[in-house]
Amino acid sequence: MFENPLPEDDDNDGYKREFHWAIPKISTSEKYFVSQLISSPTKELFKKTPNQVLQMDVSSFPPIDYSGIQLSLVERQSEMPGKSKSAIPCLMSDPDLKPMTFEQFNKPGCINQDVQRQTLEAIIGAPDPIFDKFLRPEFIPLVPPLHCSLDEELVWMSPPVQEHLPTWDVSMCKTSSVGTEMRRLMMKAFTSPLVINQQQQLLHELGKNPSLVFHTGLTPAKLPDLVEANPLIAIDVLLKLMQSNQFTEYLSVLVNMEMSLHSMEVVNRLTSAIELPSEFIYLYVSNCISTCETIKDRYMQNRLVRLVCVFLQSLIRNKIIDIKDIFIEIQAFCIEFSRIREAGGLFRLLKTLDGNEQATDKALPTNNSGSSR
Repeated sequence: MFENPLPEDDDNDGYKREFHWAIPKISTSEKYFVSQLISSPTKELFKKTPNQVLQMDVSSFPPIDYSGIQLSLVERQSEMPGKSKSAIPCLMSDPDLKPMTFEQFNKPGCINQDVQRQTLEAIIGAPDPIFDKFLRPEFIPLVPPLHCSLDEELVWMSPPVQEHLPTWDVSMCKTSSVGTEMRRLMMKAFTSPLVINQQQQLLHELGKNPSLVFHTGLTPAKLPDLVEANPLIAIDVLLKLMQSNQFTEYLSVLVNMEMSLHSMEVVNRLTSAIELPSEFIYLYVSNCISTCETIKDRYMQNRLVRLVCVFLQSLIRNKIIDIKDIFIEIQAFCIEFSRIREAGGLFRLLKTLDGNEQATDKALPTNNSGSSR
């Protein structure tokens, strides 16, 4: 309606449509109603009935300006393909009012309201309404030309009979990438212990190319799983991660993980191979002692206390930790679990070291006084 505006004259009878799908003549009040409905509808506008809309007096209203709507419609249609703009509605208006009953004969302009309502419901309210359908030109693509085949191509229509012998591919089911195989083995090492040949293969490849450790999928969050399932691989991997900027994060995860025989083995091997920061070792020892003190199961408590005592004796004898820094904490631990033989042995080792240090301290002033004389 706004794209192809009709003449502004009021002679409705004099306006004739050239095509059946053209928009019929509408009154000024209807134009005003539609323009307000599109541009800026108000609450009062929705309260009006169709009769009130037709009887509105719009002579005092400002003239209708629908140039903006017309421009937006033109812009939208310019983006549409030609086929979409060539459709026409399926509905045709029939201006002749045919009588439906005997009472309607010789009564021009008489409309049966029931028939009108049924017709509108069939056009608009049906599941597949005719109101939304259009007639569009059929798109008929060109028939593609036939392919001209050559004489030598016809041999495939009747191939010669030849005897084909199967050949076994020895490289089948074997990965060609060492990194992919290492990643597969490492993913398996997170969940279950590897067999001997798998461990040897993984350690061998990491020994040849230490940079592969960064491509195996290992992260600090997965380190506890690797320690519990394969402690030997965890030790080798941590040694190759020494120069990494994440090595401190790996150590922090290691010393804060749940205490076990495998975690003690990994920490003990690391302390023997490299010099770890003392704060990490002391933190791990404190966590071990705290775990032994808080566990409720008496059998598991005795077992863990024995492991901790053996672990501490190894650290003390190898002079990895300075006993002076945690002497009081270890002494209290030995006294609390004095019923266990390994705790008694650790306590005697502490007393022996403490006695030697006191004897050394007493001998130093004597030697100094003798030399001064």
